[in-house]
Amino acid sequence: MIDVRPFASLGGANHGWLDAKHHFSFANYHDPKRMGWGPIRVWNDDAIAPKSGFPPHPHRDMEIITYVRSGAITHKDSLGNFGRTEAGDVQVMSAGTGITHAEYNDDDVPTTLFQIWIQPSRTGEKPGWGARPFPKGDRSGKFVTLASGFDGDGDALPIRTDARVVGATLKAGETATYLLGHDRRAYLVPAIGSVEIEGVRVNTRDGAAISQVETLTVTAIEDSEIVLVDAA
Repeated sequence: MIDVRPFASLGGANHGWLDAKHHFSFANYHDPKRMGWGPIRVWNDDAIAPKSGFPPHPHRDMEIITYVRSGAITHKDSLGNFGRTEAGDVQVMSAGTGITHAEYNDDDVPTTLFQIWIQPSRTGEKPGWGARPFPKGDRSGKFVTLASGFDGDGDALPIRTDARVVGATLKAGETATYLLGHDRRAYLVPAIGSVEIEGVRVNTRDGAAISQVETLTVTAIEDSEIVLVDAA
């Protein structure tokens, strides 16, 4: 089953410094049919104006993954972590028992990103943060794991949930496969380009809620950059 959620149908709000679109119910946007997808609770598509951002605010018991699409985001938190994550790279924050953080666009150009929240499989642990580059060339023509709650996923950033965040870059006409498993579900968004999944077209920044598919086959209609979350 593939349920496409067109970008134009997403909820959201433009706050001036932040233009946010919500794939699932968030803040003042509420749709009882879009409360999440399995443990995926939030997928926000954010554009942050230059020299602005999210001031310090707290979280707990949530895995928060940030995928930067363009520009960069600078992170500071109550643990003393400080880092800059640039386009194509990923940061993860395990809120655990509680953490306060701020995310700013310190540059002179807008930053665009996906922020994804996944409910943790384990609670009561210390908070943590990490970031690393994922060169797009390494994802050419195939899916690469960016963040994972499973052992043995190489250099993927660790998250405390039964899920993976994967990415791929495909040239027009290229196909990549991902072994999902019939008892799992996925949510896929093309950051750039458009793709076809099992005969269904998914355009730029649309969301595709996928279930009951053993092996996912994705073909690029045009040059595409894809982000997918595989969750229980």
